[in-house]
Amino acid sequence: MALTESTMLSLGSAAPDFSLADTEGRAVEKTDFNGQPLLVMFLCNHCPYVKHVAPEVARIAQDYSDKPIGIVAIQSNDIDEYPADGPAQMKQEVADRGYRFAYCLDEDQSVAKAYTAACTPDFFLFDSKHQLAYRGRIDETRPTRIRSGVYDSSGNEPHGKDLRAAIEAVLADDDPDTKQYPSLGCNIKWKPGNEPAYFG
Repeated sequence: MALTESTMLSLGSAAPDFSLADTEGRAVEKTDFNGQPLLVMFLCNHCPYVKHVAPEVARIAQDYSDKPIGIVAIQSNDIDEYPADGPAQMKQEVADRGYRFAYCLDEDQSVAKAYTAACTPDFFLFDSKHQLAYRGRIDETRPTRIRSGVYDSSGNEPHGKDLRAAIEAVLADDDPDTKQYPSLGCNIKWKPGNEPAYFG
């Protein structure tokens, strides 16, 4: 695992288009969320940093389920090399976590590249005009590495303070605090030869 920070795309950037299938085979497009804020999250199943934040991600989706905000998660890892992130496993992840948002597969990794996504997890929050208002971490917590492949979040559970504050600001049609911090996690697992220029 290569520990990687998010690229911190410039605030005000327009949300790139996407059209991806979710775990139920439904097409999900950026235009489905026109006129409302949109949270785009790059997640996966196997990354310990995603496993750390997953309970809070599920809580955020639940807490804002009655608010006018779209939420989409995208899985961009190479599923040939990382089959734990494949479609069947994604569907099981939705069920196990109780996710209340579309979880989509970016099989050719083009959407990750368009968003300059670099790590899992990586969060991009756009305002109602789909201009980037927040990007980076969900909060300051991180899992503790016990040994290779074993991590623990006990006593350091995520609370989502940074992302929640940004969502509240965007829903109030205000600008989030521009002092923002990058997310940190496993690097996106690029297919051989498909690594973007910003990787590495």
